[in-house]
Amino acid sequence: MKGIFDTKRNSGYDDEIAVRYHFPKQYRAVAETLVGDRIIYREPQRNGGRRAYVATAKVVAVQDDPSRPGYAYAVVAEYQEFDEPVPFSQDGRYWETALLLVPDPSRVGAFLQGKSIRTIPESDFGAIVRAGLSETLAADNAIRLELDPKHVDDRTQELLDLPIQEQERRIEQILMNRKIREAGFRRKVCDAYDNRCAITGLRIVNGGGKSEAQAAHIWSVAEGGPDVVQNGIALSATVHWLFDRHLISLTDDYRILVSHNKVPSELRTLFAKQMDRIHLPADARLWPHPEYVARHRERFSSV
Repeated sequence: MKGIFDTKRNSGYDDEIAVRYHFPKQYRAVAETLVGDRIIYREPQRNGGRRAYVATAKVVAVQDDPSRPGYAYAVVAEYQEFDEPVPFSQDGRYWETALLLVPDPSRVGAFLQGKSIRTIPESDFGAIVRAGLSETLAADNAIRLELDPKHVDDRTQELLDLPIQEQERRIEQILMNRKIREAGFRRKVCDAYDNRCAITGLRIVNGGGKSEAQAAHIWSVAEGGPDVVQNGIALSATVHWLFDRHLISLTDDYRILVSHNKVPSELRTLFAKQMDRIHLPADARLWPHPEYVARHRERFSSV
């Protein structure tokens, strides 16, 4: 079985859904059955939610909240946002099988009361996640996201070539495929930055809509960083190389820091405007998260 975690904005819970989900004790038994398995996050309409499924993650542990008796955390990993929110129902039909069995559709909300953590069949999970990754898996986006035959191995290509229903059945293999995960991250980050290098300001888009800008992680995945736009920054290849090696970094107000004694002199012209703020997404909610920037800068300071 897989699961659903309902997540509300401004809920009062100590959530950071890319790494932890906070809940009261009545859900503990259900949450523990999901340890080692995957869940989908859903935003109900309450508190301004999108009434949609928005991301998936893997539950790796359930732990007591030491500061709030009667509450616990589901610790999650492999968090992945969907390309676009998947509406709670499509063409009047609910994705969750259990909701289709509610005799009166107007009572679905009442049926879900007290079920903020619930289990769903594998088939429901596969269908929702496949819908959530539809842009990443679309053949039209293959060149843009480097999921074309030139850039992927045979195993990845096999998954991409499957019909939709078979992709739903093998959705966990798709979620575990690093090349596909990177493609989804690249799409969201490059779209947020309008395919423009955040530091040089250059915007070059080649055939097939492929941007010359790359999606760099601020807090590396190898060290626990999530695949979310706020942990990404669009950079040209050379700047990406320097950023990954912590030879450049960012201040709290998004200005450039340069390790002048380690960056080759011929590259320093890239940072002539280092006192200016970098190019940022139009949507401020997608700007680099201060915590992730601080982690990167800490490594920069120790290089």
